[in-house]
Amino acid sequence: MTITLDVLVVSYNTSKLLRPMFNAMDQAAAAVKIQLRYLVLDNESSDDSVCELSKFPLAKLIVNDVNVGFGRANNQLLPLVEADYVLLLNTDAFVSPDTLNLTLSFMANNPDCGILGVKLVGRDGELQPSCRYFPTPWNLFLARTGLARIFKKSVMVDDMIWAHDDVRECDWVPGCYYLVRRTVLDQIGLFDPRFFMYYEEVDHCRRAKAAGWKIFFYPHTSVVHLGGESAKTTGEISEGGKQLSALQIESEHLYMRKHYGLIGLLNHCILYYIGVFLAFLKAVLQRKNSGFLERLSANAKMFFKILMVTGFGKHSAK
Repeated sequence: MTITLDVLVVSYNTSKLLRPMFNAMDQAAAAVKIQLRYLVLDNESSDDSVCELSKFPLAKLIVNDVNVGFGRANNQLLPLVEADYVLLLNTDAFVSPDTLNLTLSFMANNPDCGILGVKLVGRDGELQPSCRYFPTPWNLFLARTGLARIFKKSVMVDDMIWAHDDVRECDWVPGCYYLVRRTVLDQIGLFDPRFFMYYEEVDHCRRAKAAGWKIFFYPHTSVVHLGGESAKTTGEISEGGKQLSALQIESEHLYMRKHYGLIGLLNHCILYYIGVFLAFLKAVLQRKNSGFLERLSANAKMFFKILMVTGFGKHSAK
């Protein structure tokens, strides 16, 4: 029986990446008996992405005149889905020739797997976080303060120490290569539209697990993920590769309120400001320049402002 796959692609100011992304997918599709469709949405790109996409006649294209965000854009494509499997693929993610064959075979042989991710590597081959666990107020605090080295038994969002060469069940996988069984989408839908960007796949995996599905990390193929290509066009990329911190903070508030309630969100806020205080104290003792302290203060103010704008995490700011 021929496997059917719908590939959902959200494009935003990454025109130069489109042809290599499609070429890699076409090569991978040639290695497996598959009926494949591309469902593409351009999210108000200001470069020549729409012109470039028009060169791919097999891609069904929708063009937005407003950037609605990553999650909402994928939701726009959901009514067009007809296939047994759905792949969410970033424009800066390039599959290996065996990726589709191996991951679709794994899904077919493991009917309890609802969502599958793969090993993600950078352009230089360096491993990226690929097998991830749910964020909590506590593990985010430990990660941001560096205290995870003391509380070693705490489950962190990312565990990069192991070799990433075994299939593992995990809590969530990144959305740059996000293979979903159609049955999952029929049951729980796709993304919560309140998440403009960030945390949408975390929330979706959490809902899938609550519905009885398993999330797996599959290491026997890899996808080259450049990371942050769309974000570079809209805002400054801060230290550590974290883009668009305001959107990230907003999504954190929404996620904490949704899954941990108001008390959980308040715990998250308290721990965040304890972390800010510790960072301030460390900066003073190390005599860091005033610019660092100013950025720390600005981030703390933005954190509180977004908390207010979202009604303590009840709704999105946009």
